[in-house]
Amino acid sequence: MTLDEETVRKALRSLTEQAMVRSASGDSRVAKFEHRLNELYNFHRHEIAILCVLMLRGAQTPGELRTRSERLYAFEDLDAVHAALNLLMRRDPPLVKVLPRQPGTKESRYTQLLAGDVVSEEKASIPDEPGHVVAPPPAGRPSADADRVSDLESEVRQLRRELETLREQFATFQRQFQ
Repeated sequence: MTLDEETVRKALRSLTEQAMVRSASGDSRVAKFEHRLNELYNFHRHEIAILCVLMLRGAQTPGELRTRSERLYAFEDLDAVHAALNLLMRRDPPLVKVLPRQPGTKESRYTQLLAGDVVSEEKASIPDEPGHVVAPPPAGRPSADADRVSDLESEVRQLRRELETLREQFATFQRQFQ
């Protein structure tokens, strides 16, 4: 991640206004800040570790979370990771959700909800079948998503037609040399 100094200053200013961070600099020449998540939301260290990794790296499996959060919190085993994930899912509002397992994968992945709900990659992917009909968006979902999906489907149909035309032209071209 590459950020310019002004972007970092704006983010810190916003987080300070929300009481999510505070200055932690002492005699240092460089300003330092610390988060206040555990004070504001009554988080435990293992919950903060999971949220940090999910925010930085995106959706993760419990095994990935255990390995990648090692510097923030050392989980004893995968059961401890699952327990922390369950705590975060049971909060009101939930802060973590499990994503549907992707084809060919052994484990489900989890994602954070602090930045809002996410559409799983499986649902967002474009189907291979030409006659596939997409289900209407769930209630409460903005119609912009439906419009976007419709536009993407239209573009895929157009690209398939162009590909078929190119295949026919290539076959005609090949027959000239046979």
